[in-house]
Amino acid sequence: MAVLVLVVACCLALGFCICFAMLKWNGIRYGRRKGLPPGTMGWPVFGETTEFLKHGPSFMKKQRARFGSLFKTHILGCPTIVSMDPELNRYILMNEGKGLVPGYPQSMLDILGKCNIAAVHGSAHKHIRGSLLSLIGPLVIKDELLPKIDKFMRSFLSNWNEETIDIQERTNEMALSISFKQIVEKESTSLYETFKPEFDKLLLGTLSLPINIPGTNYHHGFQGRQRIVKMLKQIMEERRASSIAYDDMLDRLLHNEDSKYNLSDEEIIDQIITILYSGYETVSTTSMMAIKYLRDHPKAFQELREEHVAIREKKNPGEAIDWNDYKSMSFTRAVIFETSRLATIVNGVLRKTTEDMVLNGFTIPKGWRIYVYTREINYDPFLYPEPLTFNPWRWLDKNLESHNYCFVFGGGSRLCPGKELGILQISTFLHYFVTSYRWEEAGRNEIHHFPRVEAPKGLHIRISKY
Repeated sequence: MAVLVLVVACCLALGFCICFAMLKWNGIRYGRRKGLPPGTMGWPVFGETTEFLKHGPSFMKKQRARFGSLFKTHILGCPTIVSMDPELNRYILMNEGKGLVPGYPQSMLDILGKCNIAAVHGSAHKHIRGSLLSLIGPLVIKDELLPKIDKFMRSFLSNWNEETIDIQERTNEMALSISFKQIVEKESTSLYETFKPEFDKLLLGTLSLPINIPGTNYHHGFQGRQRIVKMLKQIMEERRASSIAYDDMLDRLLHNEDSKYNLSDEEIIDQIITILYSGYETVSTTSMMAIKYLRDHPKAFQELREEHVAIREKKNPGEAIDWNDYKSMSFTRAVIFETSRLATIVNGVLRKTTEDMVLNGFTIPKGWRIYVYTREINYDPFLYPEPLTFNPWRWLDKNLESHNYCFVFGGGSRLCPGKELGILQISTFLHYFVTSYRWEEAGRNEIHHFPRVEAPKGLHIRISKY
């Protein structure tokens, strides 16, 4: 019996020593470098990814309280420096190319593609950005995309009367459907049901550890990408073999007459996936949260609805909105900005060092990631008085959109190229929704705010027609 107790004690002691050694391994491995910011590195391979994804903002605040606004960690498979310093964040975002390039995690690069606009830099970034703006620039939005978006929203929002719906599910469907239809208009109806489950897998895989083992989110995401690539290649081959011209983004990419913006097939596929991914994340979530915030704040809802009723009163029944109508939606734009700020749809951006560099007195090694964590800026009381209050009126001061620390839609050369298209889509959705329906929340709905803003069990509302 005594021998058995001794063996168990030895095993426990050995297990404790192994766990302790593993926990310290990353710290020892990366801690040899002099001049690094303080921080912890977590377990081998996994680092502190689980705590980061599960506890997000509280994890960040805890680390900042211990180590200051610049600290080291190991997340999503990479040694990473987290910056929560507004001045430093602005410097990093405004100085791409000076030892800094996009630094998205391997999972995101593998699943969205190495040619996606968020991954490339320098001349490649200018080339890709120019190509995207030729598809979704202001003139294209005004003359071509607005009529299509209006037609889609009127159809999509019809016949929702007298039912309880999951508005998260509906806005997800809206955002993906409208982007998919703009990219492949002819094939969108027949392919959508096959495409969507693969896209859902891709979405989950972008924020995961890059471990390609069956059952992991990364594995499912990478499989989803492969199947989507196969679908797109088939459509591209069929289009090239046909003499029919199509009025959609894919046709423009395949037959771009401006040689300055010609893209390879790999670049075309990666841009299509990026347009779908970025539009889906921002448009669907902002639309859902705007519905929630407007329900919770009757005064804001009343002012927004009056803005849209005034537009409808000038029109015949069923008449589409035009560019002047859209530009008159100043309070709607304010609601969208305030929703994006308060819900924090985008928490930050990643950069990678191309050489050893000194930031705030610390030496950041070549090849490390820097996570520019912009979430806390959204709740800075000096920038946004009463920051936890939903106050769209603050954005009626147009200077707020362009102040130095407004990173709601990115910053510097990385300002989101789809910003205005996304705002137009959400504005059009809100226009037809608030002029057609009353609504109230049904039951208790839980909202998670990190790493993605989502309602894990749905956001259910009861609607009735005006």
